[in-house]
Amino acid sequence: METESEPYVRLASLRQLHQVMADMNTARSLADTLQTVADGVVTALGYELACVNLVRADGDLVVAALAGNPAAEAMITGRVGSRESWERRLSMGETWGDLVFIPHTEGWILDDDDVPQWYTDGPAPRFENEWHPSDRLFAPMLTPPTPGTGPGGELIGVLSVDRPRNGRLPGAWGREALQMYAFQAAIAISNARLRANMQRALVRLEREQQALRASEESFRQAFEYAPSGMAIAEMGGDQHGRILRTNDALCRLLGRPAAAMRRYSFSDLVHPEDIGTLLRTSAEGGRAELRLGRRDGTYVWVSLRNSVVADAADGPRFLLTHVEDIEERKRRELQLAHRASHDSLTGLPNSAELRSRLASRLCQRPQSTHPAVVDVMDQAYGHPAFDASGHGFDYRPGGAQSFDAFDHHVHTVAPEEDGRDDGTKGLAVLFCDLDGFKSINDRFGHNAGDAVLIEVARRLSQCVRDGDTVARLGGDEFVILADGLGRADAQDLAVRLRNEIIQPIRAEGRAVRVGASFGIGWAHCGMTADEVLKSADERMYVEKRSRPKQHRRAG
Repeated sequence: METESEPYVRLASLRQLHQVMADMNTARSLADTLQTVADGVVTALGYELACVNLVRADGDLVVAALAGNPAAEAMITGRVGSRESWERRLSMGETWGDLVFIPHTEGWILDDDDVPQWYTDGPAPRFENEWHPSDRLFAPMLTPPTPGTGPGGELIGVLSVDRPRNGRLPGAWGREALQMYAFQAAIAISNARLRANMQRALVRLEREQQALRASEESFRQAFEYAPSGMAIAEMGGDQHGRILRTNDALCRLLGRPAAAMRRYSFSDLVHPEDIGTLLRTSAEGGRAELRLGRRDGTYVWVSLRNSVVADAADGPRFLLTHVEDIEERKRRELQLAHRASHDSLTGLPNSAELRSRLASRLCQRPQSTHPAVVDVMDQAYGHPAFDASGHGFDYRPGGAQSFDAFDHHVHTVAPEEDGRDDGTKGLAVLFCDLDGFKSINDRFGHNAGDAVLIEVARRLSQCVRDGDTVARLGGDEFVILADGLGRADAQDLAVRLRNEIIQPIRAEGRAVRVGASFGIGWAHCGMTADEVLKSADERMYVEKRSRPKQHRRAG
């Protein structure tokens, strides 16, 4: 029931509201504004706890500020609730104007949703209109309505309040005050966001467009003392790309003085393999990762971001380039890529990398060569559609000229199966299995076995040509890919590798020996990588069984 002194209480509250709203609109940053909004609910509206839930870019709401309870602030600030859960809350309970009140009799069904919340203890209500500890009161913060946002404006957040200090549900004046406060808070937050966006835009323009309205001195200091490399280059004309100005960080990164840098363009400094990337980036703006040359002849990986700084009247004038050293990140990326494709023990390419390299040399028959399709094409053109090696024929009237069904692919062929040397050179696949390796593991331990595998890998790598692949398939199995060999060449290579492997190996302070069985398979187009490896594996087992057991391991 209203008392006689209430008009004086309202006047004091209005004065507090006026001061809080002034503080909201003069806060220095978005974070300060959000905290001021939360503090104002506690100091001016008489609630013990207030929480600002801010709508993020993805639509979910994050707890951006909390006032009235340090423990609750530490517990839930920064936590996120889904938009779906929030919309469910705002559609429940009683609507008090723009406010939403969910009494404890209904709110229990929300206890398990993902909206961050703080539970306060307290006695159950003893009289009508007394606040229950599980009551929930929300004040949506809506921007003023604009065309396209509907009559209620855009939701930018929700104020959730708890435990009125008088212990009662807010009356008409209290509801009106909270609703008005939420509306003014939405305006203050929108303005703070606008100011923050404007500040970010000014920084971006300073780096990317040079369309600054600030003084030349401010730009000079921002440019010169930037912690990462900065450069200005000409755009267009005979001097396109020539570096006009660099900062100290870029000069240190490349080991070149500023005076010397002005003699170059970035195309003079970039690695030859990255020149295309540079030219596309310079012409279009945007980002690229490439290598720039240092004075000592080495190259450093950098992230290069170009911004086309345009003049309103004359069009593009020059490029503002930001250069960041990413050498360490690139080194880690290369290490990760190497680990993914190489055996951790021997350093050789692993099974996945072996299959990838092998598959890259092979091609499969096109889908259009399905037998039914081929028959139709044969009948339509009066000659075969494809030959046995996967080549197709020209279907134009009057001609049956052969064309390659796989553009720019050099087909892999295998030497004749009868063993005669017909001069054909192919891709030999040597499947190697160590003989006697298990006994070394059993007698001397896995450390000795690992030492044997490492040494075998080293010997195999030393005995092959540059460009050949030595891979560890797994366990004590190795595979060698050697291109451009005839059958006799491949057999000679297998003999050399076996003779190298059977030499004594020092492992765990003792000399041990293993033997090796080799199977030679041949890759040719139309096969899969697994089919090629299976063929070589089968030939290896034939060769292993053909030798007496006592001869499989020397010494």
